[in-house]
Amino acid sequence: QVQLVESGGGLVQAGGSLRLSCAASVSISRKVMGWYRQAPGKQRELVADITSGGNTNYVDAVKGRFTISRDNANNTVSLQMNSLKPEDTAVYYCNVAWVVAGVKYNSWGQGTQVTVSS
Repeated sequence: QVQLVESGGGLVQAGGSLRLSCAASVSISRKVMGWYRQAPGKQRELVADITSGGNTNYVDAVKGRFTISRDNANNTVSLQMNSLKPEDTAVYYCNVAWVVAGVKYNSWGQGTQVTVSS
């Protein structure tokens, strides 16, 4: 079981920035890392992910404002969030996904609250 520990959430005014970090208990070098978020009353959604090769993918709502990055040497993934909006308010979860013998596995962090005030 992969353990993920997130940090960096908090309260920020609209237009501000936050940086989320996620530390994994095992090597992430061959795994897809992602950030998801869940706002009250809504389903959890993918915000951004990054492959082992460094290819990134973002939900349209955050393109140009958020940047996902990974540090395989330290088994961490980060999400730099700029120009934050009140609609970015949610619990943000780190996710790691990998495939073994054709079976997909994934693990979640405990979540970190991000609140953007208007």
